[in-house]
Amino acid sequence: MPLETQHNLTATKVGLNSFAPKPKKQRSGIGLALSGGGYRAALFHLGALRRLNELGILAQLETISSVSGGSIVSAHLASSLSWPLSGPVSDWEERVAKPFRDFTSANIRNAPVLKRFLIPWNWLNSSVQVESLAAQYAKRLTKLQLAQLPESPEFIYCATDIAFGVNWTFERTQIGDYQAGYVRPTPPEWPLAKAVAASSCFPPIFDPLAVPFKAGDFKDGDAKGDLADQLRGEIALSDGGVYDNLGLEPIWKDHAIVISSDGGAVFKFDMETSLVWRVQRYIAIQGNQELALRKRWLISNFLAGVMDGTYWGVGGVTTNYGSGAPPGYSPAIAAMIADIRTDLDAFSQGEKGVLENHGYLLAEAAVQQHLPQLVPEPSPQLKVPHPDWMDENRVRKVLKDSSRRRLFGH
Repeated sequence: MPLETQHNLTATKVGLNSFAPKPKKQRSGIGLALSGGGYRAALFHLGALRRLNELGILAQLETISSVSGGSIVSAHLASSLSWPLSGPVSDWEERVAKPFRDFTSANIRNAPVLKRFLIPWNWLNSSVQVESLAAQYAKRLTKLQLAQLPESPEFIYCATDIAFGVNWTFERTQIGDYQAGYVRPTPPEWPLAKAVAASSCFPPIFDPLAVPFKAGDFKDGDAKGDLADQLRGEIALSDGGVYDNLGLEPIWKDHAIVISSDGGAVFKFDMETSLVWRVQRYIAIQGNQELALRKRWLISNFLAGVMDGTYWGVGGVTTNYGSGAPPGYSPAIAAMIADIRTDLDAFSQGEKGVLENHGYLLAEAAVQQHLPQLVPEPSPQLKVPHPDWMDENRVRKVLKDSSRRRLFGH
């Protein structure tokens, strides 16, 4: 029995609208989700985006949804190219890759943190860190306003609404979430840099961003009552990864093809050391389970034929995608790559080269295996971005301290 028929027999209309993906015949378009994970995820996605461009898939995307580190590279992408694309971008290295690698050579984490804690009159200003982070993005990453984003593809930047506990989106035409409602149209003066800052203000390093809207500014919110209206006037936004670190929320229900690039943290085994460790561990396990459930749900829907798509993660290897996959890093090196810190400090040339290679090769393997209908004939030749960083002995040396998060950065 088809899945949609089973839905009709066993679920209420409210349940279907709230929790079930649309049947395949009602879905359309290709959506790409770029996960969180700081510069590590952003550079990993940069490599994946390079291969998606070479395959012509980037030009076919209807939606690019992003969280945190994914939002950083997505903002650069939105700002660097002329959209919509008519085909593969031929000068990708000059227009996209090199400028972004240069951007990740700068530590943009320290200045906002120090501005909050070293200047006494900022001690009670909880938004000063995020505003300072937004200023860094405006200076170094993008000058666009949200309302200037291209019509196609649709770029969506995700944050977490702490008041209502749901996914908040910044889009060209609206800002908000389904509980609070939406501010329409998007205020023309709202910078894309500020949306990226809200999406990437990971706790506990950064405090949430307070948004300057009143209850009456929101339309079509599901939450009702006096308390809901009070909260609408006091909304604060945290990192999008607090709610959905994969960035799937805007695309999973209705896109025909869902592509997920995951550069987020890989859960580590550990041994109890203290009460503080135990409390932190409880939170980490809950987060890991939430992420695991999203992955299981996504892949089970691929297998059930509800939607087409593919997933690749920073801890994976190309051989996971079958014997025809391109050679990539070994499982031991992939584990080291997955352990690179998720931070916004300066990344080395080696770290950048390895992450870009890894994303590039995994995207190739995943697309060839699971989305062959999107691959042109003949398939464009593989050109590993940094072949000199495929030497695993060299990679081991450059990554030996990459997992450590340092107080003042690398």
